[in-house]
Amino acid sequence: MLPTVTIGPYTLPNALILAPMAGVTDRPFRLLCRRLGAGLAVSEMVIADSSLWHTRKSRLRLDHTGEPEPRSVQIAGGDPDMLAQAARLNAEHGAQIIDINMGCPAKKVCNKAAGSALMKDEALVQAILTAVVKAVEVPVTLKMRTGWDRDNRNALNIARMAEDAGIQALAIHGRTRADAYQGEAEYDTIAEVKSRISIPVFANGDITTPEQARQVLQHTGADGLLIGRAAQGRPWIFREIDHYLRTGTHLPAPSLDEVEAILLEHVQDLHGFYGETMGVRIARKHVGWYLQAHDENRQFRKRFNAIETTAEQFDIIRHYFASIRNGEVFAA
Repeated sequence: MLPTVTIGPYTLPNALILAPMAGVTDRPFRLLCRRLGAGLAVSEMVIADSSLWHTRKSRLRLDHTGEPEPRSVQIAGGDPDMLAQAARLNAEHGAQIIDINMGCPAKKVCNKAAGSALMKDEALVQAILTAVVKAVEVPVTLKMRTGWDRDNRNALNIARMAEDAGIQALAIHGRTRADAYQGEAEYDTIAEVKSRISIPVFANGDITTPEQARQVLQHTGADGLLIGRAAQGRPWIFREIDHYLRTGTHLPAPSLDEVEAILLEHVQDLHGFYGETMGVRIARKHVGWYLQAHDENRQFRKRFNAIETTAEQFDIIRHYFASIRNGEVFAA
């Protein structure tokens, strides 16, 4: 069973957190995952340079309307003053927890000395942590990797810096920057960090089943888990893991009717949030994730990705699920 976890003044409903993912953890997906069992949902990263926030994409990332507390926003950048200002502005926009990104391995992020690239410069890490914590009254958390590469796993050094600087919780992905998302996550480094610091530690990486969640918690001693890619197309994974950790038994898999209802609700929320043009495009990747287990020959996705209107998307999703119920093969 998961312990109760507190971040600053906020006690989470449970210790299962939707990990921040660029282009994925927008407001519709965060709300859906919270409703289906996540104890916290962290926003996709907001670039620290506030001069770039005039874009429609940035404005949408700053929109937290209707989100339950606590609202956690991740910021990314490599300049301490700029990150401090970004933290202040996000707090003014309603962020109740500020999360610093030192975990993203994407080249377009690391090439700008941000994300997990920061772990190579511990002096800069120290300056960033200190500046952001001092800039805001809300709790500040940190997401990072185990190190720069397998010969330079410096997570423990940075974890100690974070604790000393006033960071109130730490999430560690069990891969190095050089690993990106290749190979298997390792949890020994996370276990070592957890044993050496007193702030909450969340484990992240390759947590795809309730059994894996329990094994990672037992191995690392972590206070909770961050779940990212496993929630894509399967947002009910949070309630499944929560139930298993509390009871030792499995929830029944969601029925076909429930999957259809969740998917249609998600697509509708995407259209409402982004507008039809962007909503239709963004819905494509989410629908592909939901139907991976059903659409093995990808015929439905090929047809769905060619659709340009909201009404057609809804119609073809309903038709697809009706075909499955009738034991038919979807006709593209």
